[in-house]
Amino acid sequence: MLHPARSASCFLPEWLERGRAWGVSLQLYEIRSDRDWGIGDYADLAKLVTIAGEAGASFVGLNPLHALFLGEPNRRSPFSPSNRRFLNPLYIAVDKVDGFENGMVDEAVLSTLRSARLVDYPGVAEVKLAGLRQIWREQPAKIVDADQQLRLHALFEALSLQMVAQGFGAGWLAWPEEFHDPASAAVAQFATENADEINFQIWLQQICREQLARAASVAADAGMRIGLYLDFAVGEAPDGSATWGDKNLAVRGVSVGAPPDVFTAEGQDWGLAPLSPEALEADDFASYRGLMEAASRNAGALRIDHAMSLRQLFWIPKGAAPAEGIYVQYPLEGTIAALAEISQRQKLVVIGEDLGHVPEGFRDTMAEAAILSYRILYFEKSGSNFIAPKDWLLLALACLSTHDLPTLKGWWAGDDIKLRAEHELIEAASASAQRHVRVRERRNLLIAFARAGLISKRVMRRLLVARRLDDADYAALALAAHRYIARTPSRLTAMRLADAVGEFHPTNLPGTADEYPNWQRKLELTLEEVAESALFARLTAALRKERPT
Repeated sequence: MLHPARSASCFLPEWLERGRAWGVSLQLYEIRSDRDWGIGDYADLAKLVTIAGEAGASFVGLNPLHALFLGEPNRRSPFSPSNRRFLNPLYIAVDKVDGFENGMVDEAVLSTLRSARLVDYPGVAEVKLAGLRQIWREQPAKIVDADQQLRLHALFEALSLQMVAQGFGAGWLAWPEEFHDPASAAVAQFATENADEINFQIWLQQICREQLARAASVAADAGMRIGLYLDFAVGEAPDGSATWGDKNLAVRGVSVGAPPDVFTAEGQDWGLAPLSPEALEADDFASYRGLMEAASRNAGALRIDHAMSLRQLFWIPKGAAPAEGIYVQYPLEGTIAALAEISQRQKLVVIGEDLGHVPEGFRDTMAEAAILSYRILYFEKSGSNFIAPKDWLLLALACLSTHDLPTLKGWWAGDDIKLRAEHELIEAASASAQRHVRVRERRNLLIAFARAGLISKRVMRRLLVARRLDDADYAALALAAHRYIARTPSRLTAMRLADAVGEFHPTNLPGTADEYPNWQRKLELTLEEVAESALFARLTAALRKERPT
């Protein structure tokens, strides 16, 4: 056994205790295809699942798919959701919904959205909602079924859209006072007068669930042993559906963030409302179990963003700088037990993103609970040397980077350091020091690859002097890097799709908002081109060889 037997232990299938697997990770919105509506969608996901499954992958990992704000589409960060129980309707494949007919939307508008290099969230929302409303109006029988949580969320979305139309914000904190309480007379009157719109919002969630379930079914048919690997954000927006519907579960007047570190000298304020430790214990973690159960529906694995939230979170008082925040403790035994219960019930592998400030002993707790650690090549070092594959952690997921870190090509060029300096996230002296360190890191990484027999001396010499890589040099580097992490004993290995097609720019630049096009960049290649990509074929073949089924 990989972990000691205990009652609060997450699910780990027997085959994974004995063997290893690999998969592909991506941001759903970044997918481009011949039929997309300006953003990757659940139908594109099903197609990618087929491509990855045929290549031998055991899972496809995704960004959080949580519901955001339809009334304000530019609030686009998947890690700042309105409600983690529900899904983002902008990922609906409208052309796959029963009742859709060609001619319902302007093809010229779709072509413009499809050809854009960045996701135009307002444009996508406008065309998709218009198409979905037309299908809804023509439904022969408008039958919707919703529990209280879903109906509250649908009510919020309907009210939010109207508030935006009237000049208010999409979030409830910007609404007139009489709409702050979902049980108020004003909200009740709105619900009565807008019953059809509320039912439409419920229907959108039903379509989301059906299309995501379809992608999960395709994964099973493709032989994937894990299937969809979903992502769970660390918190929710303070003015979103979740905090409006239940004001006792989240804490007001504080937000979640991170203290100053090497990446952001001022620290980070993520603008998320933390769950109340007292509220979690008050209902014996029933609310938490319900949240995790809803968030992991159709998943074979779930990544817990900032897994340290099971034990502690960095709270920043309203109006204070991140450096003035403090760590607040959470009831670790209770959160682990609730998570393990859902994991066992749903046969859900759990991965904990344990990067940043990790409290002493927390990783031991993760291992005891069979929660896989999240290990990144850039950080797996002993001193200045990269750790050999054989010495990596067993109960872990190994990868090159994440959405908050540079792509392999960008890391090699030091683009992440350049961007942090340009956006004044680090001082000039720190940027200069980091650039010197990066030169040494590149050299030491090549030495590690050479020691593992993954790169020749000739290629190593060529790469040592290369900052911007041509296609051949990048292919050699990417192949060595992915074979390196695939050789580790870590139970799972994830290949980032952006690295598999040679992307340069990062997905997200932590510490920025609209100063950088966070959560907007699309892949250079369409899905159809990915399927024919020589680099993708070489990398997946290497992963199959290193980690045979």
